[in-house]
Amino acid sequence: MKNSRRHHKCLATYGINRPLQSQLDPVASAISESAYVSERCRQPQPHPNSPDYCDMKNLMPKIFLPSLGRFSLATCLVVSAAFPALAADPPAGFQPIFDGESMKGWHARPHFSPIKLAEMEEGARKEKMDQWMADAKQHWTIENTELVNDGHGAYLVTNKDYTDYELMLEYKTVARADSGIYLKGNPQVQIWDYTDEGKFKLGADLGSGGLWNNSAGAAGKDPFVLADKAFGEWNQFHITQIGATTTVRLNGKLVVDSAVMENFWDRSAPLFRSGPIELQTHGGEIRWRNIWVKELSPEEANSQLSGHGAKEFTSLFNGTNLEGWQGSVENYQVVDGAIQCKAGKGGMLLTAKEYANFVARIEFKLPPGGNNGLAIRSPGQGDPAYSAMCELQVLDSEHPKYAKLDQRQYHGSAYGMAAAHRGFLRDAGQWNFQEVTVDGSTIKVVLNGNVILNADLNEVSDYMGGRPHPGKDRTSGFFGFAGHNDPVEFRNVSIRELP
Repeated sequence: MKNSRRHHKCLATYGINRPLQSQLDPVASAISESAYVSERCRQPQPHPNSPDYCDMKNLMPKIFLPSLGRFSLATCLVVSAAFPALAADPPAGFQPIFDGESMKGWHARPHFSPIKLAEMEEGARKEKMDQWMADAKQHWTIENTELVNDGHGAYLVTNKDYTDYELMLEYKTVARADSGIYLKGNPQVQIWDYTDEGKFKLGADLGSGGLWNNSAGAAGKDPFVLADKAFGEWNQFHITQIGATTTVRLNGKLVVDSAVMENFWDRSAPLFRSGPIELQTHGGEIRWRNIWVKELSPEEANSQLSGHGAKEFTSLFNGTNLEGWQGSVENYQVVDGAIQCKAGKGGMLLTAKEYANFVARIEFKLPPGGNNGLAIRSPGQGDPAYSAMCELQVLDSEHPKYAKLDQRQYHGSAYGMAAAHRGFLRDAGQWNFQEVTVDGSTIKVVLNGNVILNADLNEVSDYMGGRPHPGKDRTSGFFGFAGHNDPVEFRNVSIRELP
């Protein structure tokens, strides 16, 4: 009886006269009452133990159940549409980054370079960000756990930066809208009106999900398939971002597969190591909901990177012993399934087979200050930095003892010839994943999903110390490791030969 009195009091409090409503058309009555009660019950409420508290979960059945016997299934579906949507629970490992109630954890930024923003004086930067947030509040609202933008104003940006992660979200937009999702502060996973003929020349007819700001013809710029749903329906993205490597699924369909997202703000550099997630919007209303992120550990990130195309690779290491390897075998050992250079020892550990053009994959772990190298097309003797095509540095670059090296000596560099980008190594003691592509005179190094070197050694004319590299023109040779006294470890070593 207590609950019944409370429900009738709640109805009376909010101006709903049930005897009067029952004389109306039941569908119209139900929708009208549910919408009104929904709105009023979203307003500040007394404590749940108060007799004036309006418990919407229990109130709605009191409104509808007496009349349900007269409703058809279709009618019930219409009535159900009047209820506000309930937020779904995130999958295991995912965390919501939008709470459905506020913009807590978000700030505002238009299409503005994060490089320039970081260069601003702190006071000027704060003033600018305050202006952007004030603008955003004029155009962003929250309705029924949905984040809504009217097609104008600054974008919403997470306060937190993310490195390797999976992002899931849902969106619903309207005709002629043009939006997207910035990853690590970089544009963008595109959202199109795929019916807008005026933008077909830009690729709108191909559908959403592509990395639209990649260079023409680059992998990922255009989606594999048109996977958009019709206007009025919710679309779901599942995006995996590891380093600069992006995979996009739209409504369960693969539209981008492990493509490198180019750095829009600095085309000469890799994508930022970490950065925020940004919801871009302009041209028309867009709604977002169920925005979830799963941050990936180094092990999870490595597993996903190595798993892509794994069937095309041949293992070079059995995880147990050094069968199939030659050279300074006595200076290496197998520890916990990994090849380790013995402390105080060195020399080359090389494959038994020679390779010309290939893609090699390895995982490696550096001790603090660790130093090793990858011998590329080695003749089997001599210093691989000079006698082989090159030695790719494997180095704990940020250790203080290496502060004054030549840029061509840091991790991933073709030693003494071509410098790699820095800042993408994991901390010493963590496993890194690296893929090396050797094709003709070109060599590309992808570290933890980031392209840190892409060089044509035929074009090198300036050598460190003026010392030439006579082996750089080799067209084949052995692949392996070049130890320098430190217990650097390697595992999951595999190779794919190229034509």
